[in-house]
Formats: sequence, structure tokens, C-alpha cells
Amino acid sequence: MPAPTSDPPVAARLAISAQPLSLDRVYALASAPSNGAIALMSGTVRNQTEGAAVTALEYQAHKPMAVSVFGQIEAEARRQWPALSQLVIHHRVGYLTVGETSVLVAAGAPHRGDAFAACRYAIDALKHRAPIWKKEYWADGSSDWVGMGACERSDSHGGDAVGRS
Repeated sequence: MPAPTSDPPVAARLAISAQPLSLDRVYALASAPSNGAIALMSGTVRNQTEGAAVTALEYQAHKPMAVSVFGQIEAEARRQWPALSQLVIHHRVGYLTVGETSVLVAAGAPHRGDAFAACRYAIDALKHRAPIWKKEYWADGSSDWVGMGACERSDSHGGDAVGRS
């Protein structure tokens, strides 16, 4: 897949979608001629949390605020890793079953160290700051909202103060 000749628009790089996320699209958006590396993180719905069988997750977001937070994270990453060529953050909303992709983050840079570091920074910052709420559905029929990012949750299903993300 050829690298783009100019930066993709913000709306393409930083997105919330009810549609399935595309690894190929995110990778293409992170591509640039100056890249020697693209680090990509894919978050998926797993089948358990702290030993409790999970059947699905539901994500809701305050889209304008979340995309704004994604932009802040991108700006911070660019300040910390000036060689960073692209940062792409796509998050899914809606009802997702085990195995589905919930979030994709990709960072392109001339060297792998910057790409890995920026990618990790972006996913960690997103999980703690973006106004995205996650509801876990368990095999026993119960469910619970985890809260904003990974920072808040109620304790009705044995979770701790920082959640089960």
C-alpha cells in the first residue's frame, strides 16, 4: 500500500465509529514516506475480566469531546516525539462481542522506538481521559458500566477502583 503524499485530514485520523474498525485503513493513514516504523495497537473484546466470563462490551462516547481529547493526545505525542509523522486513533462505539476490535491506535515514525512509545502513550492517555464509557456484559446475565476511560467504575461485580480494562 503506497504511503500518502500529504497528511490525512484530522477527521480521518481521529475518529469514533459505530462501524467495524479497519486495520488496513488505520495502517494506511499512519503511513508516510519518512516512516521506518509503524507501531499499531489493536484492542479487542476478550472473553473474561478478572476471572468473570464476558460475553460482550458496549461502548458509548461523547463524540465531539472524545475526538477533541484524541487531538490533545496527538498534540502531546508530537511534542514528546517530534519525529512522529502520523498518529491515528480510531475507537468503536456500540455493542461488540468477544473477538471484535474496539480500538486501533497507530503511530508512524522514522524509528521504531518513537513509534512504539507514541503508540503506547496514546492508548494509555485515551483510556484515562477520553469520555468513552464501557459496559461489560457477563455470562451470568449481569452487566455493569465501567465508567469514563479506565478511571471510574462501580464495584458491583468485584472490580477495583481503576476498573478491569
